[in-house]
Amino acid sequence: MSQTHQDIVFIRGLTIETTIGIHDWEKRIRRPVILDLELASDCARGAATDRITDALDYDAVTRRLTQFVNESRFELVETLAERCAAILRDEFAVPWVRLTLNKPGAVGAGVDVGVVIERGRRDA
Repeated sequence: MSQTHQDIVFIRGLTIETTIGIHDWEKRIRRPVILDLELASDCARGAATDRITDALDYDAVTRRLTQFVNESRFELVETLAERCAAILRDEFAVPWVRLTLNKPGAVGAGVDVGVVIERGRRDA
């Protein structure tokens, strides 16, 4: 009988420059967004073999999201968060993701705003 693992791989503080915002001045500048990710993964499989091919490669995940976010232009953080979640689920076969997207200073100095979304099933 196989055991279902509900492990989480996390990536916190992934800071990426992008163009995002609804105001004309925001569309002309690049600014950082910060991603915090929790990704469902069966860590036992990778632990058993000690091979990256049997684990979720968080280096590949961060490189792919950095490339995508860096090249993107969106008005809403909601759109960027959804697209990032789709990449994780489609390209990395992550069955469940909790993604926090923070746009620091969006409404004033020292004020963080953003979204937290969950997509998929954690127990899948």
